Amino acid sequence: MKIDGSAIRPGMVLEYNGRLVLVTTIKIGTPGNLRAFNQVEMKDIKTGAKTNYRFGSDEKVDRVQLEQKEYQYLYAEGDMLIFMDNENYEQIHMNKELVGEAMPFLQENMNVTIESYEGEPLSVALPETVILEIVETEPVVKGQTAASSYKPAMLANGVRVMVPPFIDTGTRIVVNTRELTYVERAKTGT
Repeated sequence: MKIDGSAIRPGMVLEYNGRLVLVTTIKIGTPGNLRAFNQVEMKDIKTGAKTNYRFGSDEKVDRVQLEQKEYQYLYAEGDMLIFMDNENYEQIHMNKELVGEAMPFLQENMNVTIESYEGEPLSVALPETVILEIVETEPVVKGQTAASSYKPAMLANGVRVMVPPFIDTGTRIVVNTRELTYVERAKTGT
């Protein structure tokens, strides 16, 4: 689908110079009496190479429509991850690189959303939050309040997050997988 250069937004996938690119940042410019433009930073989906291009407001560009489908993560095999389609139970193999920084949060039997273009998987989106146990943190100091600064804690998956001072080793917490931040103490029974 063709869109105007002024309609480009971060997160869109475009076909640019025969490649699929992800729009990462945009700066809108209006230099004096000249026409407005979008200074767009794009990342090649296959190679990861970044490119900058100035799109005029009347310039046309191809926006790619991605297919989104829910899969269940089964297991890892070397550098490959195996997912199962929840509808027809077919399995697909994807490179770990497509998960990116969220890899430590991927858990067996977790439902994820896989975006693909013309049948080729491009990215894996994990749930926004996961529940993990704290395996190491400083002990609770008597008299310390929740309003004081956060302290570092090590999660069961090896990721370090900052938690309130009342959180102790062995506590299960909810973690935001996109921002790698503490959300709340996990409710019992979850």
